[in-house]
Amino acid sequence: MSDELRVTRTADGVIFTVHVQPRASRCEICPPKEGELRLRLTSPPVDDAANKQCVELIAKALGVAKSRVSIKTGAKSRHKTVEVDGVDPAALATLYKE
Repeated sequence: MSDELRVTRTADGVIFTVHVQPRASRCEICPPKEGELRLRLTSPPVDDAANKQCVELIAKALGVAKSRVSIKTGAKSRHKTVEVDGVDPAALATLYKE
């Protein structure tokens, strides 16, 4: 059973939190747990590789440019706060499948 993704609407888009699992066997977006979107990334958490893959994965899934996705807090943590400009909260429901 998964929880509802906690999303904050901003003037330009949305802010939500993600839990990142680096060095996973495949790159994918999983349903939220405890209010955070879960991301499995193949990149290691070295030289900002996992952060870059996190941004690329979210941008591709939402169909927006990578420049519209930014990590606001948690760049060195598994728990990150992500801001996406130009989307509404309803668009985030398309990111994952239950």
